[in-house]
Amino acid sequence: MHKSLAAMVAAAFATVLAGCAQAPTYQRPAVELPAEWRANAPAYATDGRWWRIYGDAQLERLVEEAFTRNTDLAEAIARVDEARALVGEANAALLPTVDGNLRRDRTGFSERQAFPIPPGVPRDRNNTRVTVNVSWEPDLWGRLRATRSAAQADAAASEAARDGVRLALAAQVAKSWYSLRALDEQVALTKRTLALRESSLALQKKRADAGLVSNFDYRQLEAEAAAARAELPGLERDREAEAAALAVLVGRTPKAIFEGTIERPQSAPADSSSSAPAAPVPATLPAGLPSELLLRRPDLVEAEQRLIAANARIAVARTEMFPSIPLTGFLGSESAALSNLFSGPAMIWQLAAAITQPIFAGGRLEARVQGAEARERQLVARYQGAIQNAFREVRVALAAQARARETYDALAERSRALAEAVRLARLRYDNGVASQLDMIDAERGLLAAELGRIDALRAQRAAVADLFRALGG
Repeated sequence: MHKSLAAMVAAAFATVLAGCAQAPTYQRPAVELPAEWRANAPAYATDGRWWRIYGDAQLERLVEEAFTRNTDLAEAIARVDEARALVGEANAALLPTVDGNLRRDRTGFSERQAFPIPPGVPRDRNNTRVTVNVSWEPDLWGRLRATRSAAQADAAASEAARDGVRLALAAQVAKSWYSLRALDEQVALTKRTLALRESSLALQKKRADAGLVSNFDYRQLEAEAAAARAELPGLERDREAEAAALAVLVGRTPKAIFEGTIERPQSAPADSSSSAPAAPVPATLPAGLPSELLLRRPDLVEAEQRLIAANARIAVARTEMFPSIPLTGFLGSESAALSNLFSGPAMIWQLAAAITQPIFAGGRLEARVQGAEARERQLVARYQGAIQNAFREVRVALAAQARARETYDALAERSRALAEAVRLARLRYDNGVASQLDMIDAERGLLAAELGRIDALRAQRAAVADLFRALGG
């Protein structure tokens, strides 16, 4: 009767402790979100490959190459593999551990010890022991399950971090690619302008030698040719730097970075009579799309999963206050002679259980719980800050994308107007109505406008990439 009562009390006590040891229930921190996007934005690609919106096959190949060979992405993928391995380790902790042991020893005993060896007993002895050992700790308080939950959340966070690296990498490749294309166009345009000015300079040189034009007009044209020549080295330097940066992004070898090139179509800048090429027009997001979709952004998913892991580790810290009850046992054989090792009389076995209950640790265990709770509060603040930053980035990116297109349209219109002005200035100069200075001013304005238009097109394409990155791809 007394034994039954004691067993019931022990069971009830264990139930109470188990209830106290339950992991805190995770709840996503409350954040006030806008109901929906207040402006249209580029639509998501159905398969996540948003960069296809540009309609550029070469860019798609570069992005795929970067996904295969970029070192930052390879490192992020390896971190995911490491986190998954830790999940496997946490799962294994819930299962029994089984190992085998083989021991063979020979011992010599002293004949001069306090208790002499009885007559007839050999001084030297052999012994062989073979066992299969089993150990297991029942997860009564949920410590191992909480550890597994924390490892799973860490693995999910690592996967989100990998997705974030992929998203940032695709955006950076797109921006670098279109920066390189813009520099190609600017270099080609500057070379074309320089060739025209040098051709005109050679003609004016003959006219100056014949006394048909003044030395003042000749020197003005010579200065304009030198100005165009001075623009070229800086543009070519920037192009080389951008090509090298893109080669690193896509994971080219050091030899290819130093000696190779990034394949791209030949630039063919528009002449003074043609219209500027149009910028890509992104599709628009359906009106009223809920802004909660932004919470799927990789960095926000990572921040929340880190928070979930911290929440689970509070439970791990709390369970350290409860008893530890490991169960162990072994089965095997032991014999002095190898010939008798597996005989019936040589069999050995053992079953054992132990209970370890912390009684006094100087406040160390309570401090661990408090530390785990403080780390959770830190991650709550970090998660909320990440959401705030995400919506800030989206707002800025939406505005930048819209303003970049407006800037491009204005500069393209200016370029068209100045191209017509150059045509008229040449006609007036050929007919003796306008001076050479008027024509030079018009050509200078057209070159600056064309360079600005090319850069505005690059900025518009970069703004689209930044917006997709802000939206989480």
